[in-house]
Amino acid sequence: MTLMRFDPFRELDRLAEQAFSVGTRAVRSMPMEALRRGDQFLVFLDLPGVSPDDVDVTVERNVVTIRARRYPQRQEGDEVIVDERPYGEFMRQLFLGENLDPSGLSADMDNGVLTMTIPVSETSKPRRIQLGSQGTATSTEATASDTAGQPATAQSSAKV
Repeated sequence: MTLMRFDPFRELDRLAEQAFSVGTRAVRSMPMEALRRGDQFLVFLDLPGVSPDDVDVTVERNVVTIRARRYPQRQEGDEVIVDERPYGEFMRQLFLGENLDPSGLSADMDNGVLTMTIPVSETSKPRRIQLGSQGTATSTEATASDTAGQPATAQSSAKV
């Protein structure tokens, strides 16, 4: 198999794709998967060929910004035959909902995948409400509905 050094039609297609898909190019370069697992949200971003030292994750209020830099592999004196790999700086921003706690965000990178863990805020977690009586009622009497279909009424007496 040989690589063509120059194909004018392929080059024209590549240039047209770059020109017309400016907004989507960065997204395609940093594909994302997000899911909720228990009391935390997990976000996975694919960053193949990016060193962990070239990734910056910042949080400001409820906005998470991910910046990654990928450099070309060429060295001085190399003759480039084909270069279709995107490189440069890529950025993606995530807007966190009120139910997430950005102060507890953690990030790790393994095998070209950036994993961010964002905990659900304590106030947004499901919680069980204890049923109990309010006040100091000592007895409760309920009367059943009569035959005319009137709703049942409740009477209570309280010690003061």
